[in-house]
Amino acid sequence: MPVPEFVVALRAKIGHDPLPLSGVIAVVLDERDRVLLVRRSDTGEWALTTGCLEPGEQPADGARREVHEETGVVVEVERLLSVEALELSTAPNGDQVHWLALGFRCRLVSGAARVNDDESVEVGWFAADSMPPLPAHQARCLALALAGDGDPWFAGAR
Repeated sequence: MPVPEFVVALRAKIGHDPLPLSGVIAVVLDERDRVLLVRRSDTGEWALTTGCLEPGEQPADGARREVHEETGVVVEVERLLSVEALELSTAPNGDQVHWLALGFRCRLVSGAARVNDDESVEVGWFAADSMPPLPAHQARCLALALAGDGDPWFAGAR
């Protein structure tokens, strides 16, 4: 996975210590409500399109950018699905990250899905009833996207 230059610069100063980063999760639906997934090159697992926001980047813009970079398709962002602080994660090199994950439901506008960068080895459209396993926070975003136009889910809200 390519590391954004701003993260490389920060890591030069803080080493492997926990770094708070904002990221997006895009649930991309086509006209038949199939879900676009990528098979990650680092783990081999299927996942929703995800990525790190650049400094100052609007989250919806980041979701559109990440989907296009990873799959070659153009999407419109329909709505916010979730806001969640994920548990501390540690990369294989020891870098620690506290992710603030913003989930969005997106709709395919144009383009044929394909592997478009080195972050994935395969892309595909899946019917909601034949999805491979997803990480819990991604499965939650998917369920919210398929549930319709309800309110966004906020972790910890009561």
